[in-house]
Amino acid sequence: MEPTTKPKGYELPDLREKAVNPKGDTQISEKRLFLQLQVYTGCPDPKPLAEALKASGLESVLYLDVNDPRGVAVLAMSEDPALFAGPFRDLQNRAPFASLTRRPELTMIGRTYATGREPNLDYMLLKKPRQTALNPDWPWAVWYPLRRKPTFAVLEPAEQGKILYEHATIGMAFGAADAAHDIRVSCYGLDQDDNEFVIGLIGKDLTPLSQCVQEMRKTQQTAKYIKKLGPFFVGKVFWQSALAT
Repeated sequence: MEPTTKPKGYELPDLREKAVNPKGDTQISEKRLFLQLQVYTGCPDPKPLAEALKASGLESVLYLDVNDPRGVAVLAMSEDPALFAGPFRDLQNRAPFASLTRRPELTMIGRTYATGREPNLDYMLLKKPRQTALNPDWPWAVWYPLRRKPTFAVLEPAEQGKILYEHATIGMAFGAADAAHDIRVSCYGLDQDDNEFVIGLIGKDLTPLSQCVQEMRKTQQTAKYIKKLGPFFVGKVFWQSALAT
């Protein structure tokens, strides 16, 4: 005889993004912004790449690689992940991108996610990352993936929250001072090296971005619970899409 109720553990979890605003209202969204960074070398002149990106109409940023005199990177973003298996993929298989050498060890991809405390969920999921990446006043960027140790996942939620808050206060201080602004995306099951998050630090100068990473090394999360950090891509904007109004 079949059971009349489903065994515990067979219920599909709620896959929507959820947050509670300061008024106590619950916000729910099924939308996310996907971002992917592709890095190349062998580029003596980035101008044709910028022209191709502009003609494509893709929301994107072209970076010059600080650590490679022939290196470039493209950050593409879309609410539809099919972009990365369609138009963005096609663009990279045509001139002038097709002649470059891709650096797969620096490929990063992820999706925006809710922490549960967003005052405006749709803004944080969809608009704020675009405003940060496409701000012409913030040309410098440091992008890197990270993975926590498994022990963090089994901590009590209250302990996790305490550790994350310590980490977040540093980011908020840098942001409030207009020194560094972050883009955080989740890459569980998407990253080739099984990383969990991709972080982008964006700002008007490079030094504060480096100092932000330095300060975060002192937190419990980084000092005790990070298993892997990096590799790092450091770039400066050569061209970027105009931010849609």
